[in-house]
Amino acid sequence: MNAATPSANYRKLRFGVTRAVLRDGPPGVHYLSADQELLPYPDRITDRLVHWARERPDQTLFAQRVKLADGSKGDWRHISFSQALDAGRRIAQGLLNRGLSADRPVLILSENDLEHALLALGCLIAGIAYCPTSPAYSLISQDFDKLRHVVKTLTPGLVFASDGQRYGRAMLATVEDSVELVTTSGSVPGRSTTPFADLMSTEVTPAVDAAMAANGPDTIAKFLFTSGSTKMPKAVINTQRMWCANQQQMTQSMPILTESPLVLVDWLPWNHTFGGNHNFGMVLFNGGTMYIDEGKPTPALMAETLRNLREIAPTVYFNVPTGFDAIAQAMETDDTLRKTLLSRLQMFFYAGAALAQPVWDSLFRSAEREIGERIVMTAGMGMTESSPFGLFVASPNVKAGDLGLPTPGLTLKLVDTEGKTELRYKGPNITVGYWRSPADTADAYDEEGFFKTGDAVKWIDETDIHQGLAFDGRMAEDFKLATGTFVNVGPLRARIIAAGAPYIQDVVITGLNSKEVGAMVFPTPAVRALSGLHAEVSLHEVLDHPAVLAQFQSVVNKLAKTATGSANRVARMCLLADPPTIDRGEVTDKGSINQRAVLTHRAETVAKLHADELYFILKPTEG
Repeated sequence: MNAATPSANYRKLRFGVTRAVLRDGPPGVHYLSADQELLPYPDRITDRLVHWARERPDQTLFAQRVKLADGSKGDWRHISFSQALDAGRRIAQGLLNRGLSADRPVLILSENDLEHALLALGCLIAGIAYCPTSPAYSLISQDFDKLRHVVKTLTPGLVFASDGQRYGRAMLATVEDSVELVTTSGSVPGRSTTPFADLMSTEVTPAVDAAMAANGPDTIAKFLFTSGSTKMPKAVINTQRMWCANQQQMTQSMPILTESPLVLVDWLPWNHTFGGNHNFGMVLFNGGTMYIDEGKPTPALMAETLRNLREIAPTVYFNVPTGFDAIAQAMETDDTLRKTLLSRLQMFFYAGAALAQPVWDSLFRSAEREIGERIVMTAGMGMTESSPFGLFVASPNVKAGDLGLPTPGLTLKLVDTEGKTELRYKGPNITVGYWRSPADTADAYDEEGFFKTGDAVKWIDETDIHQGLAFDGRMAEDFKLATGTFVNVGPLRARIIAAGAPYIQDVVITGLNSKEVGAMVFPTPAVRALSGLHAEVSLHEVLDHPAVLAQFQSVVNKLAKTATGSANRVARMCLLADPPTIDRGEVTDKGSINQRAVLTHRAETVAKLHADELYFILKPTEG
């Protein structure tokens, strides 16, 4: 069964691009584009901030809960468009006074918050590049290797963190004494620390207007680092043209962004392109409101997200599959959550990994129960190098893995390679390259200037190009067994996750140069309930429980029954108690798994899995 069916009743949602144009190139090459032109867009995203500050001065742009003395979170603190513009101009003056530039940018270490947002606006107004980096590099990492790499690559002139105490150790370990440190609260031991309030109190001079006028489409707005796999992350150059063009592309592909007042409740990290470009830019560009959600799809923080969604009704809602899984489960029994979240919601949007069928079913079931119709669940394709929006589904009848049609102004090059079709991009939203990395930049584009994504795609329906494309895995992930049989990793991973729902968070496929396909499974927290063991019991013990092993044995058997050959038959499976880590590049901030990094860093486990040397290895007993 598809996740959505043509007979289902959906809340009305208009799709902006529903038809495509396909033309042939050299043998094995085709070009796909939308059947409409990209409309004009501003030279600077701050033009939209100025516009909305004039048109809607008192409307909230950003809101965040106030942190109380006991550590809990209270009521919402709001910043309007006019307040944001005023604060941004003051901060911009302070940054200009310091002589910062793309060569000496602003580096932001801490999470999403109001000060982070205002500092970003100040940088954009001043035309001074900034870079939000993963808080995990500072707070979770023990060696700070990735943060050192970021600092070495960027040579920042100013480093900001919300809390000097929390981020002090990372700053002291990686930032030279000559670089100014700015914090919202607290100071860094042994270092001069500038209070963020000092930037906010800078008197504005005509230099701010001159700087903003001097910014143009080619001005570097920010750097965003890739998640990295076995190599260190690369700094993707994001220009004003990229960001503005992509926001215009989004509004043409998703007309809902302009058809009603936009409200987001959003946790997605701003150091990642999904949260920091797609969603942060969306409220700026379209005059929307963002409620900064300090929750996260983890057992410890999901309660905060649910609290916020019981109180604030978004008009569109973005999350990763783990977040939607938790929300779907909560809505089954939480009447207030269901009523508020669905009251004015027009669209769900997921990215980052496959969304399991039971999650779709649960979300649709709750919506039909509460409002008598389903909310369309949409998806698409994007990456840091594409700002990120690239493809978007053009129908409510979406299935997991569907990517849809290219957004206006973006040309897709489809290249047949080794039995698969590689996806490449060209358009105004595509990066000009990687900062201070000419070799990586040169390697990223083909002879026609198309960016090589490394993703494989296939037609949703080969008889109808207007339905668009579906994901067919990563080119670099696929491998051959010792028999020479080619293993298509992406579809197999999605099949395993679907078969194991709701107990499989993600899976890494093994078997390179082996005779059989294997699977290393990262389980979801739901396995604890399955085991019946109390919360203090280690995950290792939970995964050894007979009920858990029996459940996954049934998954292996189910997969074996539906396998069509050795390339998609899971012959051996193990359960991993140690979650993937950002430090090793095994997982990104948005929760997507990096197959290559997991295989590299867990090579010993892979070898033992295929040598029958692990304590528990699940093998098919049926099929």
